Amino acid sequence: MMVSAVSTFPFSRREGEEAPSSGVVARAPERDARLRAMVSAHFEFIWRSLRALGVAPAAVDDAAQQVFWIAAQKLDAITIGSERAFLFSTARGVAANARRARARSRELPDDGAVLGALPDTGPDPEQAAQRSQAKRLLERVLAEMDEDTRTVFVLFELEGLTSVEIAELVGIPVGTAASRLRRAREEFQLAVTKLQLQGGRP
Repeated sequence: MMVSAVSTFPFSRREGEEAPSSGVVARAPERDARLRAMVSAHFEFIWRSLRALGVAPAAVDDAAQQVFWIAAQKLDAITIGSERAFLFSTARGVAANARRARARSRELPDDGAVLGALPDTGPDPEQAAQRSQAKRLLERVLAEMDEDTRTVFVLFELEGLTSVEIAELVGIPVGTAASRLRRAREEFQLAVTKLQLQGGRP
């Protein structure tokens, strides 16, 4: 279950920690306010992104907290206005580490690792079964994409971003974003068709 970190993220100084210099102390309220604004504005986006980038449901809350902890440590280096791009870039790194760790542990992918956050619509057992199958299919297809292709696909198809917005967020030219998206959609359609021909089930 997705949890809000606005009130739980540890912004303040730990008990017993030595106070910083007076110059930093004077800026502490401003830093805290900026961190809280970042969490409030971007936590759900980062949480969904981590899920879509392959972080297992059981690990996604900790992964999201890690992203914002890194942001807190590097806050002074984050240009005002580029917070979302920094957080997403950090999330990609955290997700990559999580996938490698899961591969090393030989843990099987969780069903619904991408769409599990979305509620089922209605109590119809047939609809629920179809939805579960679609979740597994999407997760399997995304797992076969390389990281760059998967990233643009997730941002476009699941987050609804345009090629221009994707380019700005990822830090690539618009033409590159459009090219990767085209390739991603082709790979997705090909993979879905292949899986369906193999029996119609992921």
